[in-house]
Amino acid sequence: MTTTATGPGAKRAAISARTLRTDRWWIAPLVTFAGLTAWVVYATVRVFMHKWYYVADFHYLTPFYSPCLTDRCVAGSAEFGTPLPSFWLIPEAALTLPFLLLFRLTCYYYRKAYYRAFWLSPPACAVPDGHATYTGETRFPLIFQNLHRYAFYAAGIISVINTWDAVRSFGTGVGLGNLILSINVIMLWAYTLSCHSCRHIVGGRLKHFSRHPVRYRFWTLVSKLNARHMMLAWITLGTLALTDFYIMALAAGWWPDPRFIS
Repeated sequence: MTTTATGPGAKRAAISARTLRTDRWWIAPLVTFAGLTAWVVYATVRVFMHKWYYVADFHYLTPFYSPCLTDRCVAGSAEFGTPLPSFWLIPEAALTLPFLLLFRLTCYYYRKAYYRAFWLSPPACAVPDGHATYTGETRFPLIFQNLHRYAFYAAGIISVINTWDAVRSFGTGVGLGNLILSINVIMLWAYTLSCHSCRHIVGGRLKHFSRHPVRYRFWTLVSKLNARHMMLAWITLGTLALTDFYIMALAAGWWPDPRFIS
């Protein structure tokens, strides 16, 4: 490495190495890439299977298919009617999946995760960007990241629907499936409320917290959740996949649902 004199007009050190980091900085983006890819593959396969998503005996409906909106929905699973025609490329929850996808894709944590893991922009701190130029989120397609605050409202509505599905499942008693659905809903609400947009909506424009004690308390709660936004983002991916897989297994007859209260 060669250096020049310090002072006004001095040039930066000429460093030929791509990065001076000696730790295994590539592990984090690699794990993120593997985890997100595995989840997307599983979710895509399940969404287009068009079966094993509802257990009529216990009113278990997987969140991947909620609300069920095509005329292909099995009896009892369509709580809000079936306005969509049945076509292989149209998933049962066609009206909600785009909003859920938009909410997750534009999430501040997920932006960091897939920018680093998939686009290498940059892959890690103090590691050069994988692209020659970067225009930020001001041009197509990244300009759509600005829709996150609006996708938050849609995600809130979907969380309400998932809550209704969990509550309705208790109508026939209590089993392991009820607990799994309930835990998933709790985690989904925690992730949704921990969103940066939610924190801004609650208290971002308040000038005097003392004049708004209720909103201040809610803002404090959201701020605590916000500090765990990354953890909740991964936990909800896990609970969504677990809930869907468990309901799929019950619907396919792989094993029975343990009942605690009949």
